[in-house]
Amino acid sequence: MDYKGVKVITHASTFFAPILVPILVWLLVQNRDAKSMALQALFFHIIMTVLIAISWFFVFLLIGIPFLIVFGLMAIYYPIKGIIYSLNGRPFSYPFVGGIGR
Repeated sequence: MDYKGVKVITHASTFFAPILVPILVWLLVQNRDAKSMALQALFFHIIMTVLIAISWFFVFLLIGIPFLIVFGLMAIYYPIKGIIYSLNGRPFSYPFVGGIGR
């Protein structure tokens, strides 16, 4: 069975349920690649949330504005790239967490 749809939904979950969907995929799906990708997506979403929160804290010092822009763009760009890669059947690894779950 091809898990392309599951992978696409997991990548797209960053826009509607960034923590819940990867956890459900990791718990319910038996495919090793889909589980690995869900775990990577989960850790990427958590890391990006923490980095964006830290950047918001430093916005008041004006240091956080460039970091907020960069991390915000990364949080949007990489899930979209993952969706495109999944639709094309290509493997994708998130930055920072590329080897988790393999």
